[in-house]
Amino acid sequence: MPDKGSAQGPTRLNPQIEAVIDASIREYFLTREKPRVADLWRYVQHACADRDLRAPNYRTVQRRVQRFDRQEVVRSRDGEKAAHDQFAPVAGDYHADYALEVVQVDHTRVDVIIVDDYQRQPIGRPWLTLLIDIASRTIPGFYLSLEAPSATSVAMALRHAVLPKDAWLATCDVPGTWPVSGLPDRLHMDNAREFHSRALMRGCDEYGVERVYRPIKTPHFGGHIERLIGTTMGAVHLLPGSTSSSVADKGDYDAESAAVMTLSELERWLTLQIVGIYHATAHRSLMVPPVTAWDDALLRRPVDVRHPADPTQFLLDFLPFEYRRVRRDGIQLFNIHYWDNVLTAWAGRSDQRMPVKYDPRDLSRVFLQTPDGDHWPVPYRDLRRPPITLFEHRAAMAALRERGRRAVDEALIFATVEAQRALVAAAMTRTKAARKTAQRIVCALGATMDDGDERQVPRVTAADPPRQLPAPVALGVIPFEIEELS
Repeated sequence: MPDKGSAQGPTRLNPQIEAVIDASIREYFLTREKPRVADLWRYVQHACADRDLRAPNYRTVQRRVQRFDRQEVVRSRDGEKAAHDQFAPVAGDYHADYALEVVQVDHTRVDVIIVDDYQRQPIGRPWLTLLIDIASRTIPGFYLSLEAPSATSVAMALRHAVLPKDAWLATCDVPGTWPVSGLPDRLHMDNAREFHSRALMRGCDEYGVERVYRPIKTPHFGGHIERLIGTTMGAVHLLPGSTSSSVADKGDYDAESAAVMTLSELERWLTLQIVGIYHATAHRSLMVPPVTAWDDALLRRPVDVRHPADPTQFLLDFLPFEYRRVRRDGIQLFNIHYWDNVLTAWAGRSDQRMPVKYDPRDLSRVFLQTPDGDHWPVPYRDLRRPPITLFEHRAAMAALRERGRRAVDEALIFATVEAQRALVAAAMTRTKAARKTAQRIVCALGATMDDGDERQVPRVTAADPPRQLPAPVALGVIPFEIEELS
């Protein structure tokens, strides 16, 4: 008789029972319904009873499951992608030898609820587009917005990353320095549609930025930006109004009631967090602060860092666009007419279709790119029209279609937008959705002022008294997709 304390030897279970357990695991347990081990045990009991066999106990069945190949279990229960992500070998880290050799970019929904600028009421969670320089782990730039990720949010994040940030820090009243700037050699992204937009491809080609996409089913190639996002959200969880990462962590904490920060205040907090804490704290892998690693990585660059000669031109090169002919009455885009005397040279004289670029945050003017590469701003043909966002335009068009309007003229679009703005202004005190919609428009139109626009779009600070501002409503259309694949 073997000693009870001896090492486990060969199983003494009846081979017929072993066969029943093995067949039950393969037929019942390894399925996409993902039954529990307790469910499998009961299944084995019934199978043994049908064969007049003595059923094994629960721990015996559990041990047989544990002996199964883990990759096969995950593949059968969770799918091929989950098995690949968990068990496929990782052929080293994604590496960069010098500053701006490789910059990764990605988006995340920020785990904190913000409030509007006027009534300080909760309006939801913003989106954050974040970049990281692989060699130094510094953050070249970010973009915070109420809009879902799009080609425009990528363009704004790139603009912030590439340009010097002294003026930005002064505007945000943030002490310290943020030395990271310049065009990346390669931009590393996942396969989201905004990273395949025509605008991004054309802008990268214009400035010699190589686009690199993660291979399908290889999430480890995006590990640096994913870890940075995790680090950033960990810091955000300390803010009032944080939603935490899970329901279990949240407990009975009421994030909406605790929310106190506006979008601009969160933007300044993120800037302080990057400049004063993240860049100044020793990185676990590098063993030095990222800002120190940046200085070292700059010295290893084989050539000097490249900067765009014209910051305004740089943004224009990444804006979405459509091809249009210049007709005798000007340019028509989104059923809106645009005119400027500069169009006279082409109006009705050429069949050439030229790129017409637009900023979805403000449709009051577009930018005609001429064959020699220059961009000419072209305003509304009717200068009495107010600035509107692409969101407002699409909401108005949807409302008109619901009313059975097929032929839509420009005046009707603006009349609908004005009516929707009045409706939202009246509803702002009553519903969060209306407040969020209003804040989206104010943020979009106000942000264009920061891009060098001289028009007097109203800006709002916490010190400003509440006031009734024009804002859109989509008559039930709330999602704000700035643009698709342009």
